Order: sequence, then C-alpha cells, then structure tokens
Amino acid sequence: MKALAIHGKEDIRWEDRPVPQPGDGEVRLRVQYVGICGSDLHYYFHGVNGEYAIREPLTPGHELSAVVDLDPSGRLAAGTPVTVHPARYGPPVAGLESRPHLRPGGDYFGSAATNPHRQGGAAEYLLVEDHMIRVLPDGLPLERAALAEPLAVALHAVALAGDITGKRVLVIGAGPIGLLVVAAAADAGAAAIGASDLRPEPLDRAARLGAAELVLVGRDAIDDESYDVVFECSGVAVSLTQSIRAARRAGTIVQVGMLPNAEIGVNLAPMLGKELTLRGAFRFSTEIDDAIALLARSDALDEVLSHTVDASDAVEAFTLARDSSASAKVLLRL
Repeated sequence: MKALAIHGKEDIRWEDRPVPQPGDGEVRLRVQYVGICGSDLHYYFHGVNGEYAIREPLTPGHELSAVVDLDPSGRLAAGTPVTVHPARYGPPVAGLESRPHLRPGGDYFGSAATNPHRQGGAAEYLLVEDHMIRVLPDGLPLERAALAEPLAVALHAVALAGDITGKRVLVIGAGPIGLLVVAAAADAGAAAIGASDLRPEPLDRAARLGAAELVLVGRDAIDDESYDVVFECSGVAVSLTQSIRAARRAGTIVQVGMLPNAEIGVNLAPMLGKELTLRGAFRFSTEIDDAIALLARSDALDEVLSHTVDASDAVEAFTLARDSSASAKVLLRL
C-alpha cells in the first residue's frame, strides 16, 4: 500500500508500506479522505507543531473518513462507511472524569507528541481500535464526514463558553477551524456573529456560514467591549490582545488557535478591570458524535470544503492548504 510520511521540514514522501493486518480488537479501514489541518501544516512546513518536533517519519492526518476493509470480529461489514475518534486516553486522573482528553499519557493520530510517534490516517489502509470507530448515518457523504473531527473541536470550544444563546459572538481568524466555530456558534443560537481575518476570501466564507459582522484586519476596526464571547482561532499573540479588548465586561474568551510554545507579548491588563474569563480549548471529548449528527442533518458545512487533491500530490495539497485566500479545508483523496 501507499502512505504519506513527513521526514522533516518540507520533506513529505508517498511511500510503499506493507498492508497492516488487524489483531484482536482492531479493524482495518480503507481510507477515503483525510483533511489537512493546522498541525499537519506545521509539521510539514516547519518540522514542528508547538512543542512537538518530528523525530521519525510521521504519517499525518487525524481528520478522516473511510470504509471498513476487514473486521475480524464480524461486527462491521466490509464497505461500512465510518469516521474515527482519533484519541487514545491516558489512565484515569482524579478530577478529570468528564475530561478524559486532558489526561496525560494519551496519544492522537498523526501526532509527534509521543515517541515513537502516533502515525496518522494519510495511508491507503489504516488499523484502528474498534472503540474508536463511528459508523456514519445513511446519506452522509464521505467527503463531508471528513469534517467530523475538526467540527468536534469547534463544538467543544463553543461548549466551553457556556450557553451562548442570544449572545454576541466574535470569531477571530476565519480559517477552517474558525469557519467551523462560526457554524457551531450559529447552531448554538448566538444572536449575532462577527468574524475577522486578514483576507477577504475567508470572510466571504464566514458570511455564508452565518457571520453577519465582517472585519477585514487593516481596514476595519473592532469596537472595544462589543462582544459577549470571543473565540480566538488564529493563534497569533496580537489577536489575543484584540480578543481581550473586544470582550465585554464579565465576558469570555476561548483560545482555540494553537499558540507558539514561547513567551509572547499579550496585553492582559484589561482582563482585570473587566473580570474576563480566558479559557483554553484542547481538542474534544465526546463531541465527535454531535459533529456527525450535525453533518448528517445539513449540507451547509460543505462550504468549508474547498479542494480535494490526490494524496500522491501532497506537496501541491499542503501548499494550497496554507493559502487561505485560495482555500478553506483541503482534503487528501486516498
């Protein structure tokens, strides 16, 4: 079979690998589509994602849809359409009973956080533990189903803000995750949704997903204290400072974008006088099931899918995915 492997900065290869054989409790999938996410871009273009550096060839990809190829247990028939919850959790920790994704010692598809790395889904065949599989509802296209994982991230971030029904919400950064946060906020009943970005094309996409207040950075301004909840999705320090200014008194900021693993310049002083709540968002827990349900009942999120590229043309796909003027979510076709 073929699989993608990132060997280092801007070094990705379409390699031959043996077809894996499932053991007890495992299912072999025939992967169909894999989404390129921000962490994949960091691994490819920089050789590192946050504090995690590539130390051995890494197959990327944790946003995927597939069909069952072989289930030795006989529970799942060949051809069954599925997606995958890409996390394995560490041992239980007191106080984290409802947040297993925060336990230390787990791993995640397509991640260099552990050594050896946890290989991802950008391969023709993939072995998955059976408890990680989610069977897709009838009628949910496999292309759209590849959004289940990033949509779960967005739903988790929105849930961290509490009840946003009737509230004014701002999403800073209208890349794929920002767009999904816009859609999740609209589904959660936000009264008004703003979106800001450096480029007009992502803002056009955000408008089609429910954002009515569009801010082009460098041209438009965001009024201080104008939003009840702010989701920072760009991972840029100056945007976190902007979030603090934009949030109303007693408001909430959810940091969704991956910040650099370094000291950064952020003005936190207004947090005190406004008694803001600043929350970090890390992946998700069970929200992938809610994401699948949302994807099944509406085709609106097809707006996030901009391109599908053969996995053998990975350099083209990653270059395209990095250009937010040209693309939103880019899928690798296996």
